Amino acid sequence: MPIGVLVRRCTLILAALLFGLTVNAQDKTAVQQRCSHETIKHGGVEREYYLYTPSGLAPGSPLVICLHGYTGSAAGGKAALMDVADRHGFAVCYPQGLRDPKGKTGWNVGYPPQEGMKTDDVAFVVKLVRHLQKEYGFSRENTFLTGMSNGGEMCYLFAQKRPDTFKSIASIAGLTLTNMMPLKYKKPIPFMEVHGTQDHTSEWTGDPFNEGGWGAYLAVPVSISHIVVANGCISETITELPRREGRNQVILHHFQNGKPAFKGGPAADVLLYEVIGGNHSWSDNDMDTCEAIWNFFSMYL
Repeated sequence: MPIGVLVRRCTLILAALLFGLTVNAQDKTAVQQRCSHETIKHGGVEREYYLYTPSGLAPGSPLVICLHGYTGSAAGGKAALMDVADRHGFAVCYPQGLRDPKGKTGWNVGYPPQEGMKTDDVAFVVKLVRHLQKEYGFSRENTFLTGMSNGGEMCYLFAQKRPDTFKSIASIAGLTLTNMMPLKYKKPIPFMEVHGTQDHTSEWTGDPFNEGGWGAYLAVPVSISHIVVANGCISETITELPRREGRNQVILHHFQNGKPAFKGGPAADVLLYEVIGGNHSWSDNDMDTCEAIWNFFSMYL
C-alpha cells in the first residue's frame, strides 16, 4: 500500500475516534441522566438502548430513532434531540451498536473493518421499533429515523431495504457505499441529508477507489440524486440559510413535486443541506440541525 494512502487512512480513523470521544464528552452525561436504560434480546444477544420520553407525553405520540456513529455509543447520543422532543412532543430512542471484528462499536453496513460480521442491524432496528411501539404505545405510523456518520449509512440502507419502517429519514454526514447500489429504492421515501463539503471522513466528493479505508462510496450529490429520481421529484429550490456570524454558509437544496410518500399523503421530498466548508459533524454550529430534522419529519405526520 502506498505510504500516502496508509497515512490518509490512519488519519481518518483517528479523526473518527476523536470525534466519538468529543461527542461522548458533550452528550453522554445528558443521555444517561435523562433517559431510561433498557435492553432487548435479538439474535440471542442482549442489545442496549436508551429511551427518552418527555413528561406528559400522550399515547400514540411520534417516535424518533437516533443512531450513533462508528466507535460511538448510545450513551453519547445527540442530546439536543431531547430538547426538540420536549418542545414538539415525541420520544427519542438511542440504540447501541455492537463491536465489530476490530473491536469498534457501530452498525454493520459493510465497511472493510466489519468483514465477517454477521449482525443484521436492519433487522435489529426493525425489531426494536416494533417493541417500542407495542410496549410504550408510540405511534406505529409516525416513526422516524436519523443517524450520524455510520448511523447515516444506516439511514441509506433503510431507505433501500425497509422504507416501510419509517415515515421519513434524516441522515447526517452519511454515505451510500457502492456495496449498497444493487439494493435500489423500492418506493418513495422522504429523505434529508446534512453534509459538510470539507468533511474529510465522509468526503462530499465521494471515494470511488476506497482511499479512506471505509469502502468505496458515492459522492453526496450523486447519492441524493438516486433518491430524487426514485421519489419522482421534478423541481429543485435552492435557498441560502441566514448565515450565523463566523460560521459556515448552509445552502438548502429542496427537491419536490414528486410521488406521494404514502397514499393520500404529501409528496416525498428530498432535502440536501450543503454546509460550505463544514466538517464531519452534526453541523449544529452552522444551523439548528435537530430542529431542522423535526421540521422535516413533521411534514409527514
